[in-house]
Order: sequence, then structure tokens, then C-alpha cells
Amino acid sequence: MKHLDRPLARRALIKGAGLGAGLVAGGMADALLAQSADAAPTEGGEIWSSEYWAKKGDIPLWMFRKRLGEPKAGEPSRPVVFFVHGSSVTSRSFDLNVPGHGEYSVMNEFARYGFDCWTMDHENYGKSGRTSGNADIASGVEDLKAAAEVVIRETGRQKFHFLGESSGALRAGAYAMAQPDRADRLVLAAFTYKGEGSPTLAKRAEQLAYYRTHNMRKRDRDMIRSIATRDKPGTSDPAAVEALADAEMQFGDQIPTGTYLDMTANLPVVHPDKVLSPVLLVRGEYDGIATVADIEEFFNLLPNGDRQFIILPGTAHSVTLATNRQLFWHVARSFLTMPAPIAT
Repeated sequence: MKHLDRPLARRALIKGAGLGAGLVAGGMADALLAQSADAAPTEGGEIWSSEYWAKKGDIPLWMFRKRLGEPKAGEPSRPVVFFVHGSSVTSRSFDLNVPGHGEYSVMNEFARYGFDCWTMDHENYGKSGRTSGNADIASGVEDLKAAAEVVIRETGRQKFHFLGESSGALRAGAYAMAQPDRADRLVLAAFTYKGEGSPTLAKRAEQLAYYRTHNMRKRDRDMIRSIATRDKPGTSDPAAVEALADAEMQFGDQIPTGTYLDMTANLPVVHPDKVLSPVLLVRGEYDGIATVADIEEFFNLLPNGDRQFIILPGTAHSVTLATNRQLFWHVARSFLTMPAPIAT
């Protein structure tokens, strides 16, 4: 697979401890030219992939991995990024192929950066096992615990970076609370803390009684399209949205309700004072899942001084599906390759 170099977009609003408000992402990149040695960009080579299975009790959980080149005995391990999917899609959202419309696989892109990229389908999603449960956030944490054992066995790494989007960010944050010894740097995109003032969650709460009494809900092609259009039409390429729908509909039109129930009745599910990892919070400019004030409140309560809050212009809820997705790649990569501080 050939790597096509593309210019990185430069605009992004950042609020970061010690960095100040209003710095642009381009300026941040200049300040972070020294990248960590074990996450150096890797040029050339074919992207290798493999499937794995984890077990959560009797439930099989499908896992997928991408990196440059097949692993070889004795070689140094590479930094792991584990991608955590949201409520209405599977892990296909991180490895999307949209012919003729540029790169949409964030796993491909981060593999080229030198990362060992992993993801999974959570219980009742994609290729993973089906149960009578609703696959809520707590269930997702248990999924990640089971997956972590596979990653440790295959890579030798004891700690990993996590990148979650939407309820995937909630799963990743909740996992970091439960397993701080396994969670390295966290990228939480389209995150919500308390959900106060969220138009998306207010609309979703109209179906709260249904979520309480049903473990599955309908997720058809129109619903998938709405992920990219409900906040600000035009922020995602329709071809990419259709490609995502094509990839998802092979698994049917039913999806679990658990994360919707958590997001409308049980917030907060991630408590900032219990998240010890460095955190990057990423919000699309037009995202309706959380207000800026909601994310700022969470940000201000994080105990680790290594934290950033970035607003990406011209994007809405899904930053991985956005036309401006390269903005997200840029800020996430910069954060994950941040040099270790000299003074603390």
C-alpha cells in the first residue's frame, strides 16, 4: 500500500495546560518537533494486518490489528494505539476505504506514523459475540480488559494509548479509571461529560423509556447518514458516509441501546479526578453531543497537568469521518508523540 503525502491543515483552537488558549495547531507542531523516539515516522513498507480473538467469559470478541510490516521475533515493540468505536458503528469506522476520495483509514495513517494500531468490535457489535445484554459503558470496559490481554501477549507492551470517539471516548475514559496501569495517553474525541445543554442528547432522551426496556434499537442506513448531517451538513463527504453505511449494514440494522441509556440517564460515567493519564479532548466545532462548557468543566478537573482541549474548525460530531479529518490526525499524532517533560 503506497503512502500519498498530503499537506496538513493548520487551523485548530487549542486550550492546553502550560500552552495557553488560542494557539493554533501549526504553532503547536513547531513547539513539538522533537517527537518521542519510539513513535518515529516510518517511511515505506506494506501495511500488514491480522485478526485476533479475545474472550470475555464465554463471549468471543473480534480484534483487528494494522502496522507497517509483519511483526518479527526480537524486534523492538512499537507504541500501541487502541481505537475504541462508538454507539452506532463498529470498528469499521477506523478502517474505512473510500475509493477515489483519499485516505479515510485512521488505522492506515497511524500505522504509517510508526504505531501498532489495534481495535475491536464490542459485545453485540460487528463480528463479536451476541448476547442478551445492552453493551453499556461498563460492558465496554470489560471488553477492553479482555482485549488488553491479547495486546500484551502479542506486543509485550504493558501500557497503550487509547483513542475513542463518541461513546468510544466514554469507554476509553472509563477503562482508564479502572485500569490506570494499562492506560498511557488518552485521545477522547466527541466526548461528553455531564451532557448539560447538549441538543443531541436532549433529542435522544425522548426515547429514554425505550432504552430502559429494550436492549437493541434500529440502526439503518439513514441513521448512519445522520451521524454526519445532524449537526452541520457539508462537514463530511457523502461518499465517505455511504462507504461507512455499506460497511456497517452487513451486520444488520440492530445495534445495542446500552451506551444511549448511559448517555441520557447515567452521566457522568467518566469522572475526571479518577483519570490519571495525560488527556487530549477533541471537539468538532459544530458537535452537538456536548457544549464547550461541558468539556471545559471536565478539562479543568483533570489531575494531570499534561492535558489539552482542542476545537477543530469545520467539523461536527465524527472527526474521523470529517472532510477535515487531517486536522484530527495532526493534533492526535502531536499529542501521542509529545516528548516527556524535563521539568515537572
